[in-house]
Amino acid sequence: MGADVDLVVPVKTLDRAKSRLVGAGFDRPALALAFAVDTIAAALPAVRRVLAVTSDPAVALELRALGVESTAGPEGLNEALRFGFEVLRARDAGSVVGALQADLPALRTVELAAALAAARGRSFCPDRQGTGTTLLLSAPGGPLDPSFGVGSAGAHAASGAAALVGPWPSLRHDVDTAEDLGLAAVLGLGPRTAAAFSPVAG
Repeated sequence: MGADVDLVVPVKTLDRAKSRLVGAGFDRPALALAFAVDTIAAALPAVRRVLAVTSDPAVALELRALGVESTAGPEGLNEALRFGFEVLRARDAGSVVGALQADLPALRTVELAAALAAARGRSFCPDRQGTGTTLLLSAPGGPLDPSFGVGSAGAHAASGAAALVGPWPSLRHDVDTAEDLGLAAVLGLGPRTAAAFSPVAG
């Protein structure tokens, strides 16, 4: 894409995040925070700015240490994305605004950068199962129109977004379950997630 890219990343409050990891033997809030920190740290070199939408002060404090701006917003995923989109669009009417999921702990900067370079207009990257969405991009100056949730890949395709599918396994690998986390570990976890995961893995 020729335009500058800004990302909005929604992060749930840690007491509500990653509920499908309950009972799996993990420190769920610590892992959820680590996922977000590693995801955003990997994304930062590939884009102009990242705006996190979160109502959790612990998340905001961690991200501030990375130099990342955060703002409180609605709790619902699509509502938070629309809110963050409006904040970023108001700053640059011609930019590309992207929505990135906060649970990509194996994300590699080079893979995100390659996906951004491959995008032509409004587009999305499906998750590894092909049914969900990990990244949604607006066209330069265009709407984001997020439809995250069950079957979001199909919803985004039906709304006219083009699928981005390339050799980017770390971008497609979001983590909801213990199995997902184990597979992400094979790809290579970010440092915060690796530190949070290692007591259990070891």
